[in-house]
Amino acid sequence: MAVLVDNLSFAHAKQSLQTGLDAIREGRFAFDLANVVHADSSGIAVMLAWQRAADSASGQVRFLNTPENILSLAALYGVTDLLGFVSEAG
Repeated sequence: MAVLVDNLSFAHAKQSLQTGLDAIREGRFAFDLANVVHADSSGIAVMLAWQRAADSASGQVRFLNTPENILSLAALYGVTDLLGFVSEAG
């Protein structure tokens, strides 16, 4: 079952980070981003932290239903591949 995420902005970064880390400790590595309306660079940092935590737990994070605003931010910061998103060029 995927972890439902609804906000990846500075105001919710600490809570989102903890929710994801708890899920990863439980063996849940899929994050459904379909309901994310607000995202900023803090959200990208949270997603990268989830990625590191999953790597440490010998798991692989999967981001499902990723909105365009998150894809754009990931491309802007050059972390598209790190987050497992397929670039338009690839």
